[in-house]
Amino acid sequence: MTEHHIVELQDLDQLSGAWDRLARKSGSPIQQYIWAKACAEAFGDRYSLQVLALGPRDRPVAIAPLARRRRPLASVELLGVHDLREPMDFLYANRAAATSLARTLTELRIPLSLKRFPADSPGLAAVANAYRGRGLVLSRGAGGCPYLPLDERHAEPEVALSARRRSDLRRARRRAERLGAVRCEVLSPAPTELQPLLDEAFRVEAAGWKGRARTALLHDPTRQAFFRRYAAAAASGGILLLCFLRIGDRAAAMQIAVETGGRFWLLKMGYDEEFACCSPGSLLLHETIRHAAARRLRSYEFLGRDEPWTRPWSRHVRPCVHLEAYPFEARGVGGLASHAAALGGRRLRGVVRSRS
Repeated sequence: MTEHHIVELQDLDQLSGAWDRLARKSGSPIQQYIWAKACAEAFGDRYSLQVLALGPRDRPVAIAPLARRRRPLASVELLGVHDLREPMDFLYANRAAATSLARTLTELRIPLSLKRFPADSPGLAAVANAYRGRGLVLSRGAGGCPYLPLDERHAEPEVALSARRRSDLRRARRRAERLGAVRCEVLSPAPTELQPLLDEAFRVEAAGWKGRARTALLHDPTRQAFFRRYAAAAASGGILLLCFLRIGDRAAAMQIAVETGGRFWLLKMGYDEEFACCSPGSLLLHETIRHAAARRLRSYEFLGRDEPWTRPWSRHVRPCVHLEAYPFEARGVGGLASHAAALGGRRLRGVVRSRS
């Protein structure tokens, strides 16, 4: 077996440098160490951390950011994906490292549940091949993440919209201006400036439908703790952006985002429903796309899922899959039985492969 190490929370910081070296290739903040560390700390009472590092301790060639939920027969999952719904991949130096990592997972006989795994990841084929003759692999589509490739045209983002959408945006701007002076702020706060700005962003999000549904961060202490931890680390690293659309002296819409890897990554957004008549979320989105284009960034990454509100801006999607792998042994079979019970007898969509 290739040299490997299971890393727990108290030892996680030892991986930080190697983690970010491996993450640099993707450019995604979800792959960076500070994201994983904030997940491990905020969701620690829900999971047992089981990060797998492959290769020398001081310079691993692959890392699987895994954790197991604290319940019987739980599969091993990618850290934080169940709670945050953002796509996450393994980290590896090259395809050979991805192959070795997948092979090690089969040797450890770990049942896997990899939600929102990037469909173009070398790790996807590596896991399927590694489990050939050793287990079952179930795969189905898990939606995709919309993104907007940027170029000089997006200095005026409305040019990408239909005539009707452009008209709607101009009408929304006029309505907003009748309520007060309209301005956009794209802030990169220092850690000492962060707390009141985050508090304001959370209040704006809770003033909309998310507040009524009690899914806003103000009503979810665990996810709020994650965003506070992550935002503090991102501010220290100089990549955090807090964006506000202000109408008069009030914040009507907000975004929590980061700029890293030459891209703008939208992590969270919300608006105050008192200003719903002027579509403040759309107005802020327009301004932050303009900001990203002015910064000559390569793309605007919406993250989340492809939804009706993103499609007027872009039809580009990065597809994801939900991959499950069960080894042919008691623990893996138990996980498969648990999965089938959770589905209540419904037929699995997607592909079921048994390799022998």
